Amino acid sequence: MIPGDIAAALGVSASGTWRPAPAGAGGAPGTYATSLAFRLADATGRTPGEVAAGLAATLEPVAWISAASVTRGGYLTVTVAPEALAGLAVRVPAAGAACADSDALRGTEFAAPAAAGLASAASWGEARRGLAAEITGRLAAAAGAKVKAKDYSERWCHSGLPALAGAVAFAGPDAVRYALARTQPGRQAAIDAAACARNDLGNPFFAVRYAHAHAASVPRWAAGLGLDRGRPETFRPDLLGHPGERELLGVLSWLPERAAAAARRRRPDAFARYLEGLAAAWLGCWEQYPALPFGGRSAPTDGPQAAARLWLAAAAQTALRTGIGLLGMAAPERLHAAGSGYL
Repeated sequence: MIPGDIAAALGVSASGTWRPAPAGAGGAPGTYATSLAFRLADATGRTPGEVAAGLAATLEPVAWISAASVTRGGYLTVTVAPEALAGLAVRVPAAGAACADSDALRGTEFAAPAAAGLASAASWGEARRGLAAEITGRLAAAAGAKVKAKDYSERWCHSGLPALAGAVAFAGPDAVRYALARTQPGRQAAIDAAACARNDLGNPFFAVRYAHAHAASVPRWAAGLGLDRGRPETFRPDLLGHPGERELLGVLSWLPERAAAAARRRRPDAFARYLEGLAAAWLGCWEQYPALPFGGRSAPTDGPQAAARLWLAAAAQTALRTGIGLLGMAAPERLHAAGSGYL
């Protein structure tokens, strides 16, 4: 039996074992490392290195994998072919809201409230826990788990917390939800309403939604110039090879795994921070490699290159919109940033 068959026979999945490959193991966008071999070693009587070597051998013929090797004594490190990684620019928009879906938690069950009922929470900590449970359920469902509705209302004081109500009234419900969602367990959950309401990129809530609105604005700008991304079959993956483009594609590739990992650990704060990284990757990519001809020396030189970058903008928008939705918040397509005007 080859190691891949052993894993299937034992019901062992690589889900939850993948990590970005470290620099010493060739870490770069499109390179991933898994500790699956360590989980299989005891069951097979082989060393992790032997198991990883067998897994690598089964992956070598796969067309969309350019390299598979053993690193650090038993980790399987896989590099996706550049064209396959760039293909996310088309696959993510085609998937739409399903771009975060996976079967990573298939066969598991989660209990979660349909809504957190923040208005009736008796404390900031209680509000954070209720919201974390709600978002965990949504993330778990995206990862293939069976989610059962659970009523948490008996835990809450129906008179509510005046400070929380005041924060919602000042900053808006989504801003407060986001601030609570990204608060780590065990940390002070009290929210600074003024900080939540700031319209600048130093506010994580604003930065994530601004990045979405920015990506959503790109096709509008392009249409005004008579440009569009064309049909999927005309997409040129080889035209998305710049470092910033590959960095963004690499971050995009983690969306389903980050949703599943956050649900598995019941840590929606980790998913919020993933979205912040995705937002930064999109804005950085646009700054370096804009899709439109008014981007100076880094502007696209021809129609196919512009189209490829427009596909990448669509992928960023789709992923950000999906991620924001999984947190239970709206993803507006137009936002105002201080000093930047409306998108």
